Amino acid sequence: MKFKYTARNKDGELQAGYVESFSKEGAINILAGHELFILSIESAETTHWYDFISRIIKRVTSKDLMIFTRQFSILLESKVPLLDSIKNLQQQTGNQMLQEVIYEITSDIESGLSLSQALEKQGKIFSEFYVSIIKSAEITGHLEEALIYLADYLEKERMWRQKIQNALIYPAFLLFGFFAVVVLMVTVVFPKIKPVFEDSTIQLPWFTKFVLGMGDFLINWWWIILAIFIPIFFLILDYFKTDEGKIVFDEFLMRIPVLGMLFKKMYIARFAESLNVLITGGIPIAQALEISGHSIGSFVFRDILHITSEKVRGGQLLSASLKENETYFFPLVSQMIAIGESTGRLEEILSRISKLYTRDVDDLIGRFSELIQPILIIFIGIFIGVLFASILIPIYNLIQNFKS
Repeated sequence: MKFKYTARNKDGELQAGYVESFSKEGAINILAGHELFILSIESAETTHWYDFISRIIKRVTSKDLMIFTRQFSILLESKVPLLDSIKNLQQQTGNQMLQEVIYEITSDIESGLSLSQALEKQGKIFSEFYVSIIKSAEITGHLEEALIYLADYLEKERMWRQKIQNALIYPAFLLFGFFAVVVLMVTVVFPKIKPVFEDSTIQLPWFTKFVLGMGDFLINWWWIILAIFIPIFFLILDYFKTDEGKIVFDEFLMRIPVLGMLFKKMYIARFAESLNVLITGGIPIAQALEISGHSIGSFVFRDILHITSEKVRGGQLLSASLKENETYFFPLVSQMIAIGESTGRLEEILSRISKLYTRDVDDLIGRFSELIQPILIIFIGIFIGVLFASILIPIYNLIQNFKS
């Protein structure tokens, strides 16, 4: 983006011009780096319809963040000073937005902020969980180990997301192709055969009448369908962007057979792993529960963990609080945590819970990928069979009438 600015230099001379940056804050930092005192700064670009697409393309993805974290850990392990490491990362990254973010982080650290404070200012990129891990690592002096853990964590999260997406892409294409064929058949092919049936005296089966009627409806009233369903679609989309809508959507996902179990186990694995790392880093358990709730990726679990955090602050054991939510936290989780609390080995137990449910998630993703495709093919095959039978059976009856 281009910004128009007016500023004074260190000698008091007035300057005006343009500066390019991904954000206004980035432009301010660039000018400040040239020892300019900014008087005014404003966008010099008009907004276009394609700006939204451009922002999506240039956004910092989970892969970008994972690579940044991994490279950061390698540089620090190699004993490269913190500021030099960050400046090297700025030069290496190919993502324009991430370059701007790293530049702002560098400027903040040079002005006296700690790394965690600089990252906290970039809340849209670095989650509360990420910042908390870095903050605890700064206290304990194990920044390299914390970054290695975060890189591994982000890589695993990305791997899970890719596996689920890959499992759903093929079925999505199959369903799209199926519905495209159905619409084409009932609106183009079947209407040309319909007059033949109307001129004959044969009795049409009910499913043939239904298919032909559906074709007539789509041809004559398609505009009503669009006028009704497009606004409804956007209303539903807007609703799911609200906090209530996000909770409803999460609940819906977790009630789907197989897929719901997959998401529950994935959230529990994330919860156990993040809570373990935060507690090990010296963060109080109540605060760690809240941070874990924000890092899991589920609004339902976030609310549960927020309530659990308040109960723990009030003196209730974590295991007892989780036992009250066995719909989401399986009984095994609260039982194992109770053992950890009684033996003083809570961190070790949380690590075991994380590994247990991580294995379960990997197995479920594999089984889901194997099951969804044949089930979908059978489902589509049945409907295509009914579709063609609705035409072939009347044609067969018509031929029989001619023979007789």
